[in-house]
Amino acid sequence: MLFRAQNSRYRIRPCCRSVLGAVVTILLSGCGGETVLESTPSSVSGITIEDNVLNVWWNRGYYDQEDEALNAIIAQWEAETGYRVNLYNNPEEDLVREVEAVLEEGNPPDIFFSNRIDETLVPRWAWDDQLADLSTVVNPLRETYTAEALDSVLLYNNTTQARSIYAVPLKQRTEHFHYWKDLLAEAGFSEADIPKEWDAFWAFWQEAQDRLRAKGYADLYALGLPIGWESADTYSNFSQALDIYDVELFDDQGQLRTDAPTRQAVAQVLEWYTQFYQAGYVPPAAENWTNSDNNTSFLNKESLTAWNTTLSIPGAVREDEEVYRNGIGTLMLPAEPDGEPIRSRVSIQQIVVFKTSPHPEMAQDFLNYLLQPDNLGPYLEGSLGRFFPVMPDLLAQPFWNNPEDPHVFVAAQQLQPDRVRLNDIATNPAYSLVQAENIWGRAMERVIVDKLSAQAATDEAFAQMAEIMGRWDS
Repeated sequence: MLFRAQNSRYRIRPCCRSVLGAVVTILLSGCGGETVLESTPSSVSGITIEDNVLNVWWNRGYYDQEDEALNAIIAQWEAETGYRVNLYNNPEEDLVREVEAVLEEGNPPDIFFSNRIDETLVPRWAWDDQLADLSTVVNPLRETYTAEALDSVLLYNNTTQARSIYAVPLKQRTEHFHYWKDLLAEAGFSEADIPKEWDAFWAFWQEAQDRLRAKGYADLYALGLPIGWESADTYSNFSQALDIYDVELFDDQGQLRTDAPTRQAVAQVLEWYTQFYQAGYVPPAAENWTNSDNNTSFLNKESLTAWNTTLSIPGAVREDEEVYRNGIGTLMLPAEPDGEPIRSRVSIQQIVVFKTSPHPEMAQDFLNYLLQPDNLGPYLEGSLGRFFPVMPDLLAQPFWNNPEDPHVFVAAQQLQPDRVRLNDIATNPAYSLVQAENIWGRAMERVIVDKLSAQAATDEAFAQMAEIMGRWDS
């Protein structure tokens, strides 16, 4: 969650970090988690296996409403079943590191969820036969899910040599474009002036920076574009840009295209993306941004615009009615350079149960309960539009389709069935390793820091991708 500090600048809410190790009790105090996860001397890394107790690891929400909705579902399920839940909340990055450690020790939680694992870890876990088959949870709901949601969890298991459903689709996200309305007006423009043509659209924001600089806004930059390799937003935005420029990285058989025309096309997109930084229209600090820094830069009005991978930016100011409704604008990007409408790249956030989880039947019972519309709907609405439903009936609910909401309403239009496309992991699961190592962010670094040409950086990236994807079977 974000809050307005005394100096009227925004900062990310600090979160305490728990360290798993040779301790017998983990206390989640002051971190938003209401549950204490207790251990006994025989436990490994703080996880206790007890009858009728479900260990759930779930990343902490950005907003209190998310955590409150999850806690309510857990309390209801406990009351109805007589089971008890040990809920362990921690920030996304910490939780992923911790679960990888307990997996190595052979003592995973019963249920695991973190927002980014669909892009980096779930395909590999499925390939390595580490996940429980969740077909009995998902198949009865097939008619309620989008095709993209179902495709995202139909994963290949190299041990069984077959595909099956190894995760539960929970929600989805895509990229959104935001801008400050007052700064746009200060530059002498109105919202009606924003171009609907691709190249003119990006030139418009650069001109707005030039005008604002002339008025004394010395530290304001037009474009809050993630550049650094430490930010997952970098590869998400770049993947969207590749799609906008009709670049296909994989052929129909899921093999990486390495021919010269493909590499040249990627280099052109890399040059397009990095040119804004090189020309001084992206904050210099962007090369070192982590996942939340583009939000902070925009909310502190260091950036006129932001191209962000969720609606977390307007969600951060939702309690400030004036800023939410009249301060920040959200708009759909214009048509692609060839005039075709943009398809939003969607990432489907997923829940997993590990094959060695101690209570698989109990875990599936909880998931069945969670996925009931009366339970899942309030949980997703608790994200305040940061994530969207993957069930069309839920997406059709008034919360997502209120034209009075200037952000959620626009974003919901991006996620209509004819406007979306699943990311490249669905084509080749080994691409998750490419994203985990943020090869596109590293290529940008080679261009903007090491002054390599976009073509040379692209050729390096393809060599790295080939090497990384070659490790997939090992």
